Amino acid sequence: MQRALREQFGREVDLRQINWAGRTDSWIVAEVLRHVGLPDTAANTQAYLEAYLSLLPVELRAGRSGQLLPGVTELLEHVHGRRDVVQGLLTGNVVRGAELKLSHFNVWHYFRFGAFADDSPRRNDLGPVALQRAKAHHGAEFSPENTFIIGDTPHDVECGQVIGAQTIAVATGHYSLAELEACRPTVALPNLADTAAFLRLVAG
Repeated sequence: MQRALREQFGREVDLRQINWAGRTDSWIVAEVLRHVGLPDTAANTQAYLEAYLSLLPVELRAGRSGQLLPGVTELLEHVHGRRDVVQGLLTGNVVRGAELKLSHFNVWHYFRFGAFADDSPRRNDLGPVALQRAKAHHGAEFSPENTFIIGDTPHDVECGQVIGAQTIAVATGHYSLAELEACRPTVALPNLADTAAFLRLVAG
């Protein structure tokens, strides 16, 4: 996003000045534009996102953007094979960004539906969207208490709490285990490396 801002608008920004962890792409774009004194217009937002999405595959191929953490592939594969569990992608990425990132790491195919920054700049709006799409894709109601929101920021925890979902906070991002526990998730984990333990937790 820093490179996209420079190439599209000739502006520089250090994203570390903006608390973007757990935010949506659309929120981040608006915040960055305001931060550098550019109008937060639909045209500027679209231009910024298009520049970002055009650069993202280059960054991914260069190996500078992201990695799959231990246990993630095993967990996705196990859940994918079960008939009593549905997994969707609730993310702050726009759809195209999410597809580029997850396809790069060969996990995009695990998600048949999702809720994205295209739906709302507010992460707390995405839980209801995800539940609606789960019902549309599978023809069944998914009660909030049988829904698990997994994430690594307080915003992810809050997103689940506002719909009454179970929340699983994972300390693999910018926030420590203690910081996530302070948000009162259903459970907080240091990581997802122990696939069997995680599955026992969800089943229990």
